[in-house]
Amino acid sequence: MHMKLIAYVILCVYIFTLYSLHQNKKLVCFRDIYPAAPHHYLVVPKQHITSCHSLHRGHIGLVKRMAEMGKAVLQDQGITDPKDIRIGFHQPPYTSVDHLHLHVLAPISQISTLVDYKFIPGTYNFVTEEVLSKLLKDKAPPVNGPKS
Repeated sequence: MHMKLIAYVILCVYIFTLYSLHQNKKLVCFRDIYPAAPHHYLVVPKQHITSCHSLHRGHIGLVKRMAEMGKAVLQDQGITDPKDIRIGFHQPPYTSVDHLHLHVLAPISQISTLVDYKFIPGTYNFVTEEVLSKLLKDKAPPVNGPKS
């Protein structure tokens, strides 16, 4: 394994453990280091997945569990109005990190006007869980070519 990848994995595990608000065997949730709202969290799979473009129909459950964890963390933080939250994924080229992550923001009215354009549902650069799940229903997993 390449040394940079090993260092990256060690750093990720350290960050997940130290800064997580909630985690299970597959996912971790932590505060965004550049929050756009008073409650801005990222839900990240522990398995490396590059982006939304790497997903297929076999990941629909993962996408749902990521959204469920984000909503649970908001509830733990006292945010209970589902109309006052925004949850979604950025798609390349609008991603800043090459690791799938779900943005969870609240309250909507307090999203910074400097970056609110990044979190508009229904745009290409911010895809909701529901829209992404619909898109994935018809996307088959990649087929591995013949082994040589």
